Amino acid sequence: MSTTHVLLGVLAAQGVSHGYELKREHDRRLFGVRPLAFGQLYSTLARMLRDGYIAEAAHERAGGPDRVAYRLTPQGRTALDGWLTQVVAPAVHISADLFVKVIVALLATPDEGTARSFLAAQRAAHLARMRELTAVKTGGQASVTELAAADYLLNHLDADLRWMATTMDRISQLRAEVRS
Repeated sequence: MSTTHVLLGVLAAQGVSHGYELKREHDRRLFGVRPLAFGQLYSTLARMLRDGYIAEAAHERAGGPDRVAYRLTPQGRTALDGWLTQVVAPAVHISADLFVKVIVALLATPDEGTARSFLAAQRAAHLARMRELTAVKTGGQASVTELAAADYLLNHLDADLRWMATTMDRISQLRAEVRS
């Protein structure tokens, strides 16, 4: 995810906004996405200013430090529009801790028991998370954005569960191959 482009999108929708407002809207609008840390927010805003994507629109002082409001520049709008037209490339490499832990467990332990135990515990954690997301979907209080996020996460969790079942079925062969 490009924090720069997400913030450009929020600014495009909001108009002029302070850093705190941008963080709040990022976290509110992107349900299920890791909340934006303040340090990351302000370093990203500094880069966006440097690159000409945003400009300072106003300075306020309300009993504390200066608050700077930002606005989108034409260069920022062009960058945002370009990013929105780019297809997200399907993953080329595996970046899941789940896969890595299974392989390392098979490599570094005397038998396949550690990997089996890990997969069983991970399956239970996935099922618990799926129950939480299903409650979001069936609770009647979720926004359409929250429903879309829950569907996205549920589909990924389901794919992980299918992978875990397949891996458990071939764990002995996988261990033999990893250790050879």
